[in-house]
Amino acid sequence: MTQPTFALIGAAGFVAKRHFDAISFVGGKLVAALDIHDSVGLIDSYAPDCHFFTEPERFDRHLNRHSGEIDYVVVCSPNFLHDSHCRWALRSGANAICEKPVVLRPHNLDQLQRLEEETGKKVFPVLQLRYHPDIVRLKRELDVSKHHTAKVNYVTRRGRWYETSWKGDIAKSGGVAYNLGVHFFDMLCHLFGIWEASTVTMLESDCGMGHIEFDNAECFWALSTSEDDLPTYVKQNGGYAYRDLRIDDKIVANYSEGFTDLHNQVYEAIMAGDGLSLEDTRASIRLCDAILNHGRFK
Repeated sequence: MTQPTFALIGAAGFVAKRHFDAISFVGGKLVAALDIHDSVGLIDSYAPDCHFFTEPERFDRHLNRHSGEIDYVVVCSPNFLHDSHCRWALRSGANAICEKPVVLRPHNLDQLQRLEEETGKKVFPVLQLRYHPDIVRLKRELDVSKHHTAKVNYVTRRGRWYETSWKGDIAKSGGVAYNLGVHFFDMLCHLFGIWEASTVTMLESDCGMGHIEFDNAECFWALSTSEDDLPTYVKQNGGYAYRDLRIDDKIVANYSEGFTDLHNQVYEAIMAGDGLSLEDTRASIRLCDAILNHGRFK
C-alpha cells in the first residue's frame, strides 16, 4: 500500500498534536502545513522535512503545484473557516479530514456535498466519541424499544484568553453549543437517532443547558467553561475537566480522563474506507444550530 500523504491547516492549534499522532499511527507522511502563527516546533518531532507556510496564498500555490500528490488535507482551523478549508482541499484534488464542527450552518453541508460530487473527493468529519469503547458498547447494547432518560455534563475550565480568542466570538465559533457540545450532541444522535425537539433553558457565553427530545429518549445537557462548575473532587485532584454520560441514572461513560487517542481510530477507519460522512454530521449540526438560535447571549 502506498504511504498516504497529508497536509494540515492549523498546525499551531492545541488539537493539531492529536492529528500529528494519528498521521504517524496510520503510517502517513505530513508533507505540508499552514498556520498564521509560527509556534510549530512540535512538527520537528513528526516531520522535520514538512513544508510550512504562514501565508494562505503560498500554501494554496503549494497545493496547486502538488495537486493529486496529497491525499488528505487535515482541517484544524477555527470553526468558521472549516467549510471554506474543506472546499479548498476538495478543489485541490485532496480529500479533507475535518475537525468539529464541519460547518456552522446546516445549509453549508449541502454545498459541501455538491462539491464532493463535482470533485469525486470526500470530507471525513472527526467524530471521535463514536469510537469510544463505552459508546461502541452502549450503541450495541442499548434497548431502543424502551424510553430512556439521558444526562450529559461537560465542564472544562477556560481562562480569560478564551473570551478574547476566536472561541469567544460567537459568529466565529458558534458559542458553547459548538465549541463544547457538538461532539456530545453527535454522540446523543448516534445513540438515539434523529432528535424531534430542543429546548434551551439557559445559554450564555460561558455555559448553557437544555433538553432534547428523541423518539425513545429525553436528554438533559449542561455545558460550562467555568471552574466554579467543576465537581469539588476534580478540583481537589488538580483536574480541569469533567465529562460524563448517564442513562437511566447510571453512569455509562466518564470522559474526565483519556480519550485523546481516539483520533487514531478515526484515521484508521478512514484509511480502511470506513470513515464517517458529511451526512453523519447533519443531525448534530442541526441541533447546534437550533440551540444557538433559540438561546440568548450577554
